[in-house]
Parts: sequence; C-alpha cells; structure tokens
Amino acid sequence: MTKTSIAAAVLALASLPLVATAGPSASFHGQAQAPAHVNPDTVLYDQTSNDSGIGIVSQNFESTFNAYDAQAADDFTVPANTVWNVTEVDVIGVYFNGAGLARDENITIYKSKKHLPGAVVFTSEIAGTDNGTGSFNIMIPKTKLKGGASGTQYWVSVQANMDFLVGGEWGWENQTTSEGTAAVWENPGNGFATGCTTYTTETTCIPDGQGDHMFAIKGKAK
Repeated sequence: MTKTSIAAAVLALASLPLVATAGPSASFHGQAQAPAHVNPDTVLYDQTSNDSGIGIVSQNFESTFNAYDAQAADDFTVPANTVWNVTEVDVIGVYFNGAGLARDENITIYKSKKHLPGAVVFTSEIAGTDNGTGSFNIMIPKTKLKGGASGTQYWVSVQANMDFLVGGEWGWENQTTSEGTAAVWENPGNGFATGCTTYTTETTCIPDGQGDHMFAIKGKAK
C-alpha cells in the first residue's frame, strides 16, 4: 500500500464496510454498544457518556501489518488523599473492517509524567468479556492507585490483540467531550504516516478524532 492510499484511508470520513480491506484504517464512524457491568464493585470513574460515533484504532495487528500497530491512552485522576484498589476496566469500542473477535487485550496503567503516560504501574494481556461488538469488561488483579495531597493523574491504555486478516480492526470509541488532559495515541511503526511514533495528542495525529475515549474504572476506594 502506498503512502498516498494510507493517507486517504486515515482521513476517510465515511463509515467503513465490515469486511477486510487492503490495509488498516485509523478510524471508524459508527455508534458503539456499551458492555454490561459484571463486577459488583463500585464505579470509581466513569467516562462513558457523549458517544461521538468515532472509534480510533488501538490494536496489535499480530502476524500482519505490524507497522500499523497503534495504541491509545487516556487520563483519569484519583482524588486527593484517597486510595483506589482497581479491579476492572470497562471500555466501549467497535469492530470495523471485519467482525472481530479480539483474542485478548493489552491493558496498561501508567503514572503521569508531564501530562503524558510515564512509568508503568500495571500491564498485562487479559481476555476481557466481549459483548460481541467490541466493548469489553476487563477484570484485572487488584491494583492500588494512590491520590496525593491534591489528587494524582494516571493514564490507562487498552489495545486489542487481533490479526487484521482474521478479525479486521478494533476502535476505541471517542466522546464528543474532553475531560482532564486530551487523549493521546501512538503508532511506533508509522504505518499510518502520521508521524506520531510516540504518545502524542490524538487529534493532532488523526484529525477526525473528537474528545476523549470512553471507559470506566471499578474497584474499591478508601
């Protein structure tokens, strides 16, 4: 695929067909379905409203199209003088250019450094509960996050593991609004020819992106 055709795919604004095309696209236009909540723990943070109808690819393409491997991350804040024991991350997403399903998901929680993802607090490859359309409930081992004297910013990233030629693509759905620091995105192999090879403000990389990503965090607070 030429750089010209890749650029056209990245900037395409029409809804994409649910069949595999010649190569991955960076975004999808279409509403997503939220997953059912399966964990009785408390919702500590909820950013699942105001669906923009746009999903941004956050995927490890596995055996093909490795240059297109991409990853999105979004921030949240643990309130001041509070400890969260996180047990679940729910994400709203969508399959496109194929029907899925993801084999599992890479989930990473980072400390914040200069308002970007910094040191890794937790990372694992986990098979979340998939609602069949690309929204996941991902149960994780209890992970302690501490809020400092004025609250502490963290980042979460979810990346689907799925071969493009088998399942197509997974997009993490955007909101129409932004909360905290704007979402970031990276494509280390620069297959999408955006130049965003490290975490960069997402709308700088993909102009048809909107606000932040849709996710919720569950667990217990003390």
